[in-house]
Amino acid sequence: MAEGSAASRYVKLRKEQAPVEDITPGELNQPIDVPQLNVRKCHECMQVLPETYEPPSDENWTTGIFACAEDPESCRTGLFCPCVLFGRNVEAVREEIPWTQPCVCHAVCVEGGMALAAVTALFSGYIDPQTTVVICEGLFFAWWMCGIYSGLFRQELQKKYHLKNAPCDHCMVHCCLHWCALCQEHREMKNHLSDADASSSTTMDPPPVQAMNTEERKDASSSSSSSSSPSSAKSQHNDLEMVPL
Repeated sequence: MAEGSAASRYVKLRKEQAPVEDITPGELNQPIDVPQLNVRKCHECMQVLPETYEPPSDENWTTGIFACAEDPESCRTGLFCPCVLFGRNVEAVREEIPWTQPCVCHAVCVEGGMALAAVTALFSGYIDPQTTVVICEGLFFAWWMCGIYSGLFRQELQKKYHLKNAPCDHCMVHCCLHWCALCQEHREMKNHLSDADASSSTTMDPPPVQAMNTEERKDASSSSSSSSSPSSAKSQHNDLEMVPL
């Protein structure tokens, strides 16, 4: 009696308590996105890599910082129009940024600063010394900011191709060797693109022409004659007629 009077742990749902949902055909067969499976893995051992993992930057640059003469076209562009070369480099690293935006920014900061420095030096006798000092300080600050700005894109290029900090930090390279750094970055991307095109293009050679020797022809003719002899014998047997006695 005690067992029968004890309250049951299960609740019986009535029809009006259990809502019925309409399920369209194919709704249960949809793919499910599992965030735990969308992780980076090592290409060699297929082990899961942590989120903060970055591949080591141990690759050397294909050309040196002073090897500007290896590519005369980029050398001329970097010497006379460094803003254009900088814009092309940024567009190659970041495809969503058109080359005109970094080109204009570079022209205002670098080429404009050089023009202002030349005018200040030319009219140094007519300008107040304190004003000259302020202009020089502003030019040094603008040059430092331009080195940081262009060094960030050099850092992205190093991460993309796992390159070392050579010959020194990316920002210091642009502050001290700006024109040489622009030419080196352009050559690096050009070399990597040429290597990718060479690896992606495959050549297929046509099959060699097969010629039959005289001995092979004799063997083939003998085999064909031997194969035809049973058929001829069979035809002779088929030609026989039964004559009643």
